[in-house]
Amino acid sequence: MELLKSKPFEISITGNYYSLLLPEDIIVPFLERNLKRVKVIASYEGKELSFHAAIQKRNGNHYMMFGKRYQKELGIFPNDYFQIQFFEDTSRYGVEMPEEFDAVLLSDYEAFKIFEALTDGKKRGIIYAIARYKNPQTKIDKALLVCENLKRGIRDNRLMLKSF
Repeated sequence: MELLKSKPFEISITGNYYSLLLPEDIIVPFLERNLKRVKVIASYEGKELSFHAAIQKRNGNHYMMFGKRYQKELGIFPNDYFQIQFFEDTSRYGVEMPEEFDAVLLSDYEAFKIFEALTDGKKRGIIYAIARYKNPQTKIDKALLVCENLKRGIRDNRLMLKSF
């Protein structure tokens, strides 16, 4: 089966300034295939940004979160129209796994098994927490800390990056 992708479409930030009201004709093909997570490419005035997102339903409408970080990176303000396109998310966790974290998990089978047993949302939360660091060595250090904390039985994401 061919990978699903939408046509590029224009959109603007709505409501609470952190979400996008999605056109039904764009998202229906994704929902029909039970794809609630998508890869997104957003572009505005020559800048492009790629990220993963969830299609969420509220009050009969479908939305996608579009946080301040993404708005700032593209230089978008409320009422600006910009272009986005959806692609079927083929990533394993619904987000890009930092190679440093992947390597640490591959070297620690016990932590890997514990990580794999977590809910998808908890896995994404941990991945996002490690991915936010820019320095590769810091990512490795945080990944090692997460693995140790998983083996200690810590499951609270707020404590996952703390030393004990």
